[in-house]
Amino acid sequence: MQAREWVDNRDAASQVAEKTGRTKRLAPDSDGVAEAAAILRQGGLVAFPTETVYGLGADATNGQAVARIFEAKGRPSFNPLIVHVADLEMAERIGKLPKPARNLVSNDWPAGLSVVVPLKPDAGISELVTAGQNTVALRCPKSPIALELLRVLSRPIAAPSANVSGKISPTIADHVLNGLDGRIDAVVDGGPTVSGLESTIVGFATATPQILREGTFVDLPEDWSRFTQATDRPVAPGQLASHYAPKASVRLNAQAAATGEFLLGFGPVQGDLTLSASGDLVEAAARLYAALHEADARDVRRLAVAPIPETGLGRAINDRLRRAAAPRD
Repeated sequence: MQAREWVDNRDAASQVAEKTGRTKRLAPDSDGVAEAAAILRQGGLVAFPTETVYGLGADATNGQAVARIFEAKGRPSFNPLIVHVADLEMAERIGKLPKPARNLVSNDWPAGLSVVVPLKPDAGISELVTAGQNTVALRCPKSPIALELLRVLSRPIAAPSANVSGKISPTIADHVLNGLDGRIDAVVDGGPTVSGLESTIVGFATATPQILREGTFVDLPEDWSRFTQATDRPVAPGQLASHYAPKASVRLNAQAAATGEFLLGFGPVQGDLTLSASGDLVEAAARLYAALHEADARDVRRLAVAPIPETGLGRAINDRLRRAAAPRD
């Protein structure tokens, strides 16, 4: 797999964003996926649903196409991207999978799991994808639409979440269009995503595996180290201090709303919106970003969030909430 020079020879369908100022909405069927693949093949940008959130895809071997991701999102170029692959064979053409990584993904790559492994020197992946590092983040999505797109394209797809950098990740196509309409070529509208939070990222670049980002995959050894400190030089996505942020300021662990606050409830704490009245962390994860988008739509300026247990999937929910609540530049 060799990197290719980018030529702006996209056909009329893939240039819809430039010509109309709006992003084309594609159906989640074979025709829509075929058109999405054609746009990607010609260097365009397409948002598509995975089982976690909507991703913003570009051909990972095409440097100028990948550069458009950073431009569209306003994403800093030092923040690496995840490469989505169709299967283990494609992954092994790109990265060197140590035994612990192989043990996790070899039988059936779990949903919501990304691995950071050493990059093969002949992988053909754009340096922008890896932010110039010698490691690469790989993921095999479980969404049928994402997998079909990868198979039709027959190339790896670099895809961060399909939102303006630092803002709330999208779980429906309308969330994508609210932030990126006119900045990207198309979105495949596959309805709501299933889990609603990004993938767990585990690093295997050293002898000891490290959980680099909490996410939807939680079946990992408790004794593996966990990345806890924000950094301005991330080795994986989702490590910046301020991220996943709504318009409102955010107060965490609130038992009740203060004057002028909008409350997201959980369990026994009832709110203006409730993530899960029964205290179900899976339900809360699936609803979190939709609730934050709803708060933005209501022009909420002060947001309070009920306590979420720091166990299992609650770790990922709290990770997103802490970054949403972090001071912003």
